[in-house]
Amino acid sequence: MNIPSIISRRLSLSEKQVQAVIGLLREGATIPFIARYRKERTGSLDEVQIAAVEAENAKLEELEHRKETVLATIEEQGQLSDELRARIETCEDAVELEDIYLPYRPHRKTRADKAREQGLQPLADLLLKQDPRTDCRREAQRYGNTDEALQGARDIIAEQISMDERSRNAVRREFSYTAMIRTKEINQLTEQRAQEAMNYREYKNVDEPLKRISSHRLLAIRRAEAEGFIRVDISCDQEKALDKLARLWLRNNSNAAYEVEQAMEDSYKRLLKPAIETEFAASSKQKADAEAIRVFADNLRQLLLESPLGQKRVLALDPGFRTGCKLVCLSAQGDLLYHTAIYPHPPVNKKSEAEAELMRVILGFTVEAIAIGNGTASRETETFVRGVLKNSHKQLAKEIPVFVVSESGASVYSASKIAREEFPDEDVTVRGAVSIGRRLMDPLAELVKIDPKSIGVGQYQHDVDQTELKKSLDQTVESVVNYVGVDVNTASKHLLTYISGVGPVLAQNIVNYRTENGAFADRKSLMKVPKMGAKTFEQCAGFLRIAGGTNPLDNTAVHPESYAVAAVLQKAKVSGREVRLADYVTEQVGLPTLQDIWHELEKPSRDPREQIEEFCFSDQVHTLDDLQEGMTLPGIVTNISNFGAFVDLGIHKDGLIHVSQLHGRTLSLHQHVQVEVLAIDRERKRISLKPVG
Repeated sequence: MNIPSIISRRLSLSEKQVQAVIGLLREGATIPFIARYRKERTGSLDEVQIAAVEAENAKLEELEHRKETVLATIEEQGQLSDELRARIETCEDAVELEDIYLPYRPHRKTRADKAREQGLQPLADLLLKQDPRTDCRREAQRYGNTDEALQGARDIIAEQISMDERSRNAVRREFSYTAMIRTKEINQLTEQRAQEAMNYREYKNVDEPLKRISSHRLLAIRRAEAEGFIRVDISCDQEKALDKLARLWLRNNSNAAYEVEQAMEDSYKRLLKPAIETEFAASSKQKADAEAIRVFADNLRQLLLESPLGQKRVLALDPGFRTGCKLVCLSAQGDLLYHTAIYPHPPVNKKSEAEAELMRVILGFTVEAIAIGNGTASRETETFVRGVLKNSHKQLAKEIPVFVVSESGASVYSASKIAREEFPDEDVTVRGAVSIGRRLMDPLAELVKIDPKSIGVGQYQHDVDQTELKKSLDQTVESVVNYVGVDVNTASKHLLTYISGVGPVLAQNIVNYRTENGAFADRKSLMKVPKMGAKTFEQCAGFLRIAGGTNPLDNTAVHPESYAVAAVLQKAKVSGREVRLADYVTEQVGLPTLQDIWHELEKPSRDPREQIEEFCFSDQVHTLDDLQEGMTLPGIVTNISNFGAFVDLGIHKDGLIHVSQLHGRTLSLHQHVQVEVLAIDRERKRISLKPVG
């Protein structure tokens, strides 16, 4: 099996590109490195295409290993013919391979096995011939009890039909055309369970084509099934499926054909239908998983690329009512300078003391920005803070921006080992507030400390394939970290871990080395770090930045291997004459690399993330009761699914812009939007929105 050729055909890439990617991966190159620094070899494939090649290659290599097992098993049985070997060796599909293997696969004793032990295989073979002259009952009498003999023969025929590739493919085709997914409510539930089942009431009587059901509905149905609230059945048009089987197995209207027909119907209901239903249940779930994981990864990427405030002194508040608002003050480098608690809200109501403390901290620590978590009491705390600034110091109200920051995952971080290592003497409330402040300063640097599943930008993340989810999310984090690049002299070990080729051990070694020896002066000095070999340096150097070092190129995405040509281009750029990059192409350096270098020289050390913007919710709306249909309000996109986007309106309940209202418009996570309120279901606390402008 020519794996590069198959991948080339499946992904519509040239075989040369596929071979290049596989070769680089085998050499130990990472996906970000290949996409950024090996464009000449791959024909400028992006990370998505490279990851697709990697995934297909892994599947096909796994298929090759499976073939070895299949061949060995059949050979041990003494049934491996040259023709069968050739079929197995050239097979490119896992399902087809298992169909070929099915008659030879070891299995528990079946009804057909018992019939064969009774010597009924000749009778089954005779019936399958469907000779009109065959007297079925007279032939069966030779084996003892007539009815039992015929039943045994039918059992053998039913199994042969179910194991035949043509039968399985015929039923698969019918499932692919006409499969319906149907659900039925389980009525015998306790009162408490019946109340819980209400969450899935829209899925209790589903009856729709499997190929048209949306991924989020399918995952919801499977969750309801797993929790024991509904039963799920996937069936195709039985009459059409049996008709397809009849064309394969029935030859005439003889008595023998009637026996075969009974066996065929039994084969479909007892063996084929359950087996193919299981296949389609698994494949549809896999497809739904892939879609849910894709949406989750897209959302995570947008979240990680959220605009950073940068290095400024930040006051961060983790809001609360009864327990008060935890207040922390951070240095421009994110170090904890001070913390306390204020109680501006009921039931404590120490508003004047809270105002005084807030202003004391703002003035005393020369605060440059304020971050407020978006959880409980967020809106009330934002109103309080803005009011204090406006009433106490109007100039500060203009100078100090106030930002509402997502708290998703902050509680997970505050109780984590990472947080305990960073702040061993502080409690979880202080750690949570620090995380909120740091998220404003640099979302990427802070969010890499949290398990992506806990960040809250996906749906059904606990229902999808956990291995595939982790792989996708880890790849997303790695992709974003390397896209942005990190300052090797300030980055945490958690951020460094995601740099191409680094990993946890080397990340810790880098931190230890700079602690013991001071800041890195240039990229070359990274080679002094324990376990930093030449190959690892090649993979990571271009993504690590050194600001204010001895070589300005160390603060760019230009790879050290290209410094010589970068210097030539820089000299030509400074000279003021027109530069034609094609004139600098060599066997080692192609046009794609030259274009990347030129781009870096034009905008050195530029952060690819957008500038942050301040946002304010509407003063007219504070609770669900304040909403009216037709209102136009500002909001922040908090989550995106394949059925729409959720928007925070500042009332502790997100509204939904259904996909039908987007009309092809693309929204991004934490985007500031204007929306119109279309409908309000106050009983179910659901708000329907549409984008404006």
